[in-house]
Amino acid sequence: MKKAIAVKFFAVGGTIDKVYFDRLSAYKVGEPGVEGILKEANVSFAYECESILRKDSLSMNGKDRQAVYDRISRDECPLIVITHGTDTMVQTAKKLKGIPGKVIVLTGAMQPALIKGSDAEFNIGAAVSAVQLLPEGVYIVMNGRILDPDRVKKSRRLNRFEAT
Repeated sequence: MKKAIAVKFFAVGGTIDKVYFDRLSAYKVGEPGVEGILKEANVSFAYECESILRKDSLSMNGKDRQAVYDRISRDECPLIVITHGTDTMVQTAKKLKGIPGKVIVLTGAMQPALIKGSDAEFNIGAAVSAVQLLPEGVYIVMNGRILDPDRVKKSRRLNRFEAT
């Protein structure tokens, strides 16, 4: 018998999945980092991971956001975590607000998951807790906070998300 999926993770790219080859090279958006993080954390809930896009969020456009919306709205799992680039995470979260019957949490990282000291593991852990506890809706979980997409902004100066 197949185990029911408790949380579905979707990756769309962004800093959390970036891979740098050396300090002088450009980056590429690599494999979704969330699966490795969950395996290392030895989580005890059922989950599944899927990649929708592999883009820096600054390169995302309306067509990309529509593809994310379409894939999330078709999925049967009611608990969704999306790993996303931080620069346009708010725009994607606002786009997803029209999807009923789900708790959707977007999270990411200010530094790639492969870099020691990255906030990726912490943000994914917070997103996992949030998606299981929050009521239906769309949320951004970053820097230890659960934020409303309509009342949040990324502060480049402080290197974190803040409520507005």
